[in-house]
Order: sequence, then C-alpha cells, then structure tokens
Amino acid sequence: MTSSMTTFVRALLAGATVMLAACGQMPGKAPAYAIPSPTDAAYGNPASSIYIGNSFFYFNNGITSHMAPLIAAGMPGFRHRSTMVTISGSGADWHDVASYFRPDALGKYSFDADNKVVFNKLDKLFDVAVMMDCSQCPIHPQLKGVFVDYAKKNADIVRRNGARPVFFMSWAYQDVPAMTAQLAEAYTQAGKDNDAQVIPAGLAFARSVAQRPELNLYIADKRHPSLAGSYLAACTTYATLFKRSPVGSTYTAGLDPAVARHLQTVAWDTVQAYQKQ
Repeated sequence: MTSSMTTFVRALLAGATVMLAACGQMPGKAPAYAIPSPTDAAYGNPASSIYIGNSFFYFNNGITSHMAPLIAAGMPGFRHRSTMVTISGSGADWHDVASYFRPDALGKYSFDADNKVVFNKLDKLFDVAVMMDCSQCPIHPQLKGVFVDYAKKNADIVRRNGARPVFFMSWAYQDVPAMTAQLAEAYTQAGKDNDAQVIPAGLAFARSVAQRPELNLYIADKRHPSLAGSYLAACTTYATLFKRSPVGSTYTAGLDPAVARHLQTVAWDTVQAYQKQ
C-alpha cells in the first residue's frame, strides 16, 4: 500500500483518538487523499440490495433485519427490498456471485408483515451488492491476493448485472486492534481499484472503542459482533448507502437509548470523516 494511504487511514483513527502503538507510530497531519468516490455513488437511494458475505452479516438476526427498520424510521414511505446470502466463514471466492443474479430465483418472493408469501414482480434484481471477504482474508499473507482478484471479479459481475458494487470494510478482532488499519487500507485500495464505495464499519468499531471502551461490540470469541456491534455496522451501512445521518433514529434494536445514540453518532462521524477528500 502507498505511504499516503497508510498515513490517511491512521489519521482517521487518530481522529477517533485511537492509539496506533501496534502500528509503530503515531499519525501526524494527513495529506489530502481521495477516498473512493465513484460515479455510482451519485445514484439515488437504492431500492434493493443484496448482502454477500459471512457470519459477520448474519449474526444477531442479520444486517438486513436492522437495515429495514433504520430505513423505515429515517425515510418514511420509502420501499426497500433486501436479500442476504451468507456462508459461515466464507471468503469472497466461496460465493458464486453470478448465480445470485440469475432470473426468477433470488428475490422471487418474500414474506409480508402478516407472514404471507408475496410474489415479487421484479424489473431489476438489485441496485447494490454489498460484499465482504472473510475477516482475515484481505490481510492474510496467503489470501490477500485472492481478495484483490475477487474484489475485481465480483465487482465486474455485479456491474454486468446492472447493480453497483459496494465493499464492506470489516472490523479488527477485539484482541488484535492493529487489524483496523490493515483492513482499512486493503478495503480502501479495493474501492479505488474497482471504482466502488466502501462502508467503513471497521473504522466505526475503532472509533466507538476509543470513545466508550466499556461498551462491548463483540461476543466472547472476540471476533463476532454483539448486538451493539451489529447495530453499529447497520448504522454505518445506512449512512454510507443512503448518505443520511442515523443520529436520532427511533430504531434502537432494543439497546439503551443512550447507547444507540452513541452508536448512531459514531457511524455518522466515521462515514463523514472517511468520505472527506
């Protein structure tokens, strides 16, 4: 990765008051650096989305179960359809992304509020595809090349099917904070290489930990998200995809209102900082 990218990511973490001792230096003033700002990002609010990934997406009843009420609370009357395709422990190369866009398959039907099957008439399957690699793959010595290859391969497949690719930057393990900057660099570079948006969930986790270390975003394995972690990830995704602040949302996922407000604020502040030129 370039030295300017490393400095930039560290500066973001410094803004969250994260100490980067594990990375070997404290950040100084960051030079101007262009975060991925693809022409796709100028599109309107996506009416449909597919989340392609692993257990980081499906924990706590899945990111879609948090995105739907966040959208409903923040954008009353806006209709959004989402689908989640996850494989436990999977990397990007485990998914046959092209098959997710085959006609009359995914999204063919859904369940309404009364648990009735509703058959969908779809002119287009998905507006956006949010994709995540395994938690270590983008920085693992033997797997990071696969991440680079499949970021391009899958982004190309998504675009050929009329949707726009979005990369979901995952978070560091609770006991390996140095992963934050490494993952941020890898996903930011993938976004630049493939003209794709990046959801900075990993940076949001680091910001929250810096501000409220007593708020546990992880379950006992120090890797998967607690409910608070999943909620933060969803708020960060909402802020990125819809370019709207989740701060003040009435949907709190059952969390204490003060905790939810903190996570909403962290998500918005992180996205705003990440998208600055």
